[in-house]
Amino acid sequence: MAKAFFRLQKFLRRIQFLLFFLTAAYLMAGSLLLLQRTRLVLQQGSRGTPSNQALPVPEEMSRVGMAEPRSLQNPRLLVDMDALQEPALGQQHSPHWLMSRNSELRQLRRRWFHRFSSDQEPLQTAGFKAMKHTAEHKGTYMGCFTHDSRERTLKGAVFYDLRKMTVGHCQEACAERAYSYAGLAFGAECYCGNTLPAAAAKAEECSSECKGEKGSVCGGLNRLSVYSVEQLRAGARPLRRNVIYRGCFRAPENLTDTFPASLIQPNLTVEMCSEFCSKKEFPLAVIRGQECYCGYPTRRFSLHEGTDGRRCSGSHNASSAAGGDYCLVYQTPVQDTRCTDRKFLTTKSKVFVALSSFPGAGNTWARHLIEHATGYYTGSYYFDGALYNKGFKGEKDHWRSRRTICVKTHESGKTEIEMFDSAILLIRNPYKSLMAEFNRKYAGHLGYATDRNWKSKEWPDFVNSYASWWASHVLEWLKYGKRLLVVHYEELKQSLIPKLKEMVEFLNVTVTEERLLCVENNRDGNFKRSGAKQKNFEPFTQEMKDLINRYILTVDEALKGRNFSGLPREYVPR
Repeated sequence: MAKAFFRLQKFLRRIQFLLFFLTAAYLMAGSLLLLQRTRLVLQQGSRGTPSNQALPVPEEMSRVGMAEPRSLQNPRLLVDMDALQEPALGQQHSPHWLMSRNSELRQLRRRWFHRFSSDQEPLQTAGFKAMKHTAEHKGTYMGCFTHDSRERTLKGAVFYDLRKMTVGHCQEACAERAYSYAGLAFGAECYCGNTLPAAAAKAEECSSECKGEKGSVCGGLNRLSVYSVEQLRAGARPLRRNVIYRGCFRAPENLTDTFPASLIQPNLTVEMCSEFCSKKEFPLAVIRGQECYCGYPTRRFSLHEGTDGRRCSGSHNASSAAGGDYCLVYQTPVQDTRCTDRKFLTTKSKVFVALSSFPGAGNTWARHLIEHATGYYTGSYYFDGALYNKGFKGEKDHWRSRRTICVKTHESGKTEIEMFDSAILLIRNPYKSLMAEFNRKYAGHLGYATDRNWKSKEWPDFVNSYASWWASHVLEWLKYGKRLLVVHYEELKQSLIPKLKEMVEFLNVTVTEERLLCVENNRDGNFKRSGAKQKNFEPFTQEMKDLINRYILTVDEALKGRNFSGLPREYVPR
């Protein structure tokens, strides 16, 4: 008995020693892993690489546009903005000083920019998490159907959520816009429409799992899982809210030849005509007296030459619209799908083109226009999950893959610029750019910063730092860019088709007139900020205005020195 007890005691001592040894080894391994990860994060921060970069950077590319690890030992990159030495007053705002200052601050700003981009992603998806619990599969599953992105059968609105798409999310999005059917493809794409697809497919061909809902099917490769949303439509918003008044226009000579669908209805109203055209899946509803016509913008009816609204009786009520020469035009909730098909380049581009701008200058909007005009995806030097979820599939493609028509960048160093063979340089009024970037920083791509943000110490610090970046960005691209097309945001907004033609020709792509008209019809995309915008809001002090105006004059002189037209007159004085 004593011998057995001694053996048990000896065994327990060994177990205690073994447990102690394993615990020590576990703690040591964890400490080493933590140190390794900390070192990796610090290196990534110094190189300006986003923490959520999806694709690995090849070794031969890792040195391009990124600081060496030893830059962490450089105190200039770690001090606060106010601690940087300022030159003599007479030397400030000169092109040489701006570019040297930009070189010193580029790494710090790049880290700020990536941090702000990654901070916004949770805000973009927060609303969806709440929807996920409320939306249910209330519609009837209609089956699996063929899907062609060029000739879509569900021609209404299109939504993407390439990480968290669910059937309920798609159904509710379509129901809010009063569509009858919701179709899901590739596990992440949602299409809405009022006509059931004609070509059915085998049930097993819809095999892609929804990105945000395990066990649910969201279509497949060129296949749609279609649901009816009739049961959800009871709580949908009235259709009139999704109908946009485009104006009063001279009617074409032959309305029946110009528009493929028509309706004659006594006491015709806007709701009657827009609902009729929506069911026919046309983006325009045209009203002349008791006549309703549906169609697209075309050469014969381009919507470029509007007329005085009083010629249409000064009312949006269809029954009072003047008959004969003039007609009322409304935009229905149906998306113009003639320019929505996009793809990656089939062969690598021989010319590496940048779409360069200061943050807040409308780069995302310009990408939207270019993608829909050319039919090719644009790439990005960065990775923005919110843009990826809005359908910018080039966000996840490596920026040097040359599979995209051009690459978004906010970089402005000599090395970064000389990597590109040519560039579209997008310039926007610095007052508007600074406000747009500050809004993005605090409220994402589509929101507005609060009064508290504008009144904080962050705003003057932001202006002092970013105003010089706005100027140095243009100056360095003018100095080191090999082949440039300068585009002013304000001119692109005012004369969309002529300026977009210049950009497309610069990219060496041929497009049809109808495709450009389609782009114009979808010009805003999903990039208008939501929420209440303060009228006559002026966040700039006189000291800020004096600083920015000096930068504007410097950039204006530099543009003229390179034989470009100067800045638009609205930039100064302010």
